[in-house]
Amino acid sequence: MAQPEPWLCGPLAGVSRLAMPAAHALMQSRSDIETHASGLTAEEVWRNPGGAPSVGFHLRHIAGSIDRLLTYAAGRSLTDEQFHYLRVAERSSGEPPIEARQLIAAAQAKIDEAINMIRATPDELLFEARAVGRAGLPTNVFGLLFHIAEHTQRHTGAIIATAKIVRIGPPAST
Repeated sequence: MAQPEPWLCGPLAGVSRLAMPAAHALMQSRSDIETHASGLTAEEVWRNPGGAPSVGFHLRHIAGSIDRLLTYAAGRSLTDEQFHYLRVAERSSGEPPIEARQLIAAAQAKIDEAINMIRATPDELLFEARAVGRAGLPTNVFGLLFHIAEHTQRHTGAIIATAKIVRIGPPAST
């Protein structure tokens, strides 16, 4: 029998009950990424079926977006390196193309970093004001931690669907 989803496995040690749903969602993404992206070839990871973003893009975007959102949660501004990653690196397959295992490890490392930030954030800081982006859009630590989880889930779903499509292979030519 398969393991139940993380949210059905009880509380995570050291995680506030207020932030538990975000931590559980990140744990689910971590598992789903491993299940659905591992085993893809480099060509499959970077294939854009029907023009859709590749699994590689989604894995890089998960890592990059978590990094950026954790920066905002810490009350800091993005660095030039983070802006470069957003504009260039997330869309680049690398030369030679980066393999699935390396991309999965990078995404999972950022997921682990987010879970550690959730653990380290006391409840009294959850609703402390934060600003996002150059426009300084208002949010709070809780909003950022929740958005990390739901945004990661959104891209994990895209990884699952895209991985299934690329495993089937390109349509036969007629």
